[in-house]
Amino acid sequence: MTEMSVHEILKYLPHRYPFLLVDRVLECKMGESILALKNVSYNEPFFQGHFPGAPVMPGVLILEALAQTAGLLALSNPEWRPDDDSLYLFVGINKARFKQQVGPGDQLLLDVRLIRHKRDYGVFDVKASVGEEIATTAELMCVFKSVDTK
Repeated sequence: MTEMSVHEILKYLPHRYPFLLVDRVLECKMGESILALKNVSYNEPFFQGHFPGAPVMPGVLILEALAQTAGLLALSNPEWRPDDDSLYLFVGINKARFKQQVGPGDQLLLDVRLIRHKRDYGVFDVKASVGEEIATTAELMCVFKSVDTK
């Protein structure tokens, strides 16, 4: 698979407005890496309070966008997903660094690379950039967990 529209993303991720933070997948190498895009709009709900007059995308939401992108990499591989009653949950962050602010009008490039995968657990090297400038780097851990939706 190479690209994914938002309609295809919605088939994989359970997130919906206002918490879906991936707009498009530009490239996906199954089991290896994924490159996705988040268009940051002035209309994002978090800009109302973070910060009025000087809007900055919260770092935790940049990490969430990267985790959702890691989820797309894992969920797009049918060999990894244990069953349809499971979610791929964000369970850990190491080495998080915030190097540049992200604001309205920015296009956030989400670059996720698999470090290792074992059973239901994945570790990812992640980077978010605006243009040529790195905004955020980290190592994320995610795991498949069964959920009771009843």
